[in-house]
Amino acid sequence: MTGKEPDRQEVRRRAIVAAARKAFLRNGYGQTSMSAIAADLGGSKTTLWSYFRNKQDLFAAVVDDQVERYGEALRLELPEDADLAETLTALGISVLTTILRPQIIALHRVVVGEAGRFPELGRMLWDRGAERGQQRTEAWLRLQMNKGRLRAVDARVAAAHFLGLCQSGGFYRHLLGAAPRPDQAGIEAEVQLAVQTFLTAYRPDPA
Repeated sequence: MTGKEPDRQEVRRRAIVAAARKAFLRNGYGQTSMSAIAADLGGSKTTLWSYFRNKQDLFAAVVDDQVERYGEALRLELPEDADLAETLTALGISVLTTILRPQIIALHRVVVGEAGRFPELGRMLWDRGAERGQQRTEAWLRLQMNKGRLRAVDARVAAAHFLGLCQSGGFYRHLLGAAPRPDQAGIEAEVQLAVQTFLTAYRPDPA
């Protein structure tokens, strides 16, 4: 066995986060109380509060846990000089595969359903997940613009355009429950179309 075994406090913290995740996904944020989570764990609210100050901090830990477990797109290597279309395709597939995971779809649905009463949940999910992915994409696109491989425009806008193209089809319909989750072939087809559209708009004009 390699690596350090987690201590008792870390094991307990993970158990709390796992129980909270199940409760939030089952009942929603507003209908889930710290008391209910403590009851599910067989402990007291005092023990729970020794790890998390309030329900919002606990929900943030759930978001961080899901991003860490399933955020493949945040760990994908983006080579500096690789083929543009190949790198964008790999990135798009990784992004769609990540956000179409049942666990991430369920988390999105909770946040969207509660956004009117608890807008802080949307900011939390954005800052801890999607914003990190957009920043990575933005940095890579800016590098390509500086190299003259893409038109020199606002890299943040370009990143939003690319990621929006990738998410505009099957993901959005599936998030709303209007269509089943796209299979791998469907994901790849959508991303290839997104890459073609993006590069048509952002490649440098011919000399």
